[in-house]
Amino acid sequence: MTRTRMPRVASTAALALALAAPLALAPILTTPAHAFFGGFGRIVYDPTNHAENLLTAARTLEQINNQIASLQNEAQMLINQARDLASLPHSSLQQLQQNVSRTQQLLDEARNIAFEVQEVDQAFEREYGTPDLSMSEQQLLTDARTRWQNSVGGLQDAMRVQAGVTGNIDANRAEMADLVNESQNAVGALQATQAGNQLLALQSQQISDLIAVVSANGRAEALTEAERATAAEQGRIQRERFLTPGAGYQPGNARMFND
Repeated sequence: MTRTRMPRVASTAALALALAAPLALAPILTTPAHAFFGGFGRIVYDPTNHAENLLTAARTLEQINNQIASLQNEAQMLINQARDLASLPHSSLQQLQQNVSRTQQLLDEARNIAFEVQEVDQAFEREYGTPDLSMSEQQLLTDARTRWQNSVGGLQDAMRVQAGVTGNIDANRAEMADLVNESQNAVGALQATQAGNQLLALQSQQISDLIAVVSANGRAEALTEAERATAAEQGRIQRERFLTPGAGYQPGNARMFND
């Protein structure tokens, strides 16, 4: 019976050892799954810590990208501001001033009666007032000739101003084309504004030319009307002198054909 029980005990021990082997090896197989060094020099891996580190790195990278984008936007904004502050390289001020000076010079060269209030008042008081009844015939004729010269001079002045303003048209046309081209090619707000301001200045110069023409024409018409009114009054006085008995026409002997 002793021989019969020994094989059964051996087989039971072998079966227990086989069942216990996976349990003994289980800690050894799961331990290498950790990723950091423990206190006893073995590698330990913590998946939760690794995931948090990756998330932190991703957020840091996103912040850096946002800062780079912000710096790029600020740089572009500075570039745009520099363009907006860039001055227009073209200036029409000198040309416009020359045109205005040319027209003003023509007005200053007005013959006999200039465009000055005091001089106009003096001339009308002296030459276009009511004729004095005591004036001699020669003085009346001299004043009439002076008024005629003023009227003719006014018409000539008007035509000279018209010719000068017409001469400004070609220069204004070229300047207008340059300013429109500069406005269309402006790189910033300041250049566009300056081009627009110069176009307004050109328009103002053209309006001043128009005012000069209207003034010269009005002056010529006023001188003509003043001459006509004064001539009518002078004619009335001369007619009264002719018809006044005793002081009017005095008959006398006339010699004809060298008799």
